[in-house]
Amino acid sequence: MNANWKPARGKMGFMKPLLGTWLTVDPDTPMGKVVCTRTYTQILAGKFIRLEANWDIGEGKKTYQEIAHYGLNRDNIPAFWSFTSDGGQSEGVLADVSSMHDAAKGFEAQMPSGLARFGFWPCDTGMMWVAEAKTKNGWSIGVLESMTSKE
Repeated sequence: MNANWKPARGKMGFMKPLLGTWLTVDPDTPMGKVVCTRTYTQILAGKFIRLEANWDIGEGKKTYQEIAHYGLNRDNIPAFWSFTSDGGQSEGVLADVSSMHDAAKGFEAQMPSGLARFGFWPCDTGMMWVAEAKTKNGWSIGVLESMTSKE
């Protein structure tokens, strides 16, 4: 477990360990090499966290980007609002994702294709980040990334 993974106080404190820039490289996918960079920064006097994510697919053949904001919604529940370069947008709330891993924290959202969730947790190399879709047989992993801190 990563010793630097220390949540802060408050309802959004579990997001503090994500602050900074994270990187994963998968050299062998059906689309070619994929590099994902996720940068989390505090914004608006620390009340929200902004994610800027970029996927470089096939060594520059294609890129995919996401901007998301995390913070408390009007009901005072941890939530996110996401916008992607393919025109997609989603919003969701904190969810129990402990079935991914004992230490996992994450969110779920109703997407056009159904219920989806993502979670993250510390690991020896940094953090694991997972996105899953709900199917009739349970949760199906769509993305699994082992990310290292660039800080």
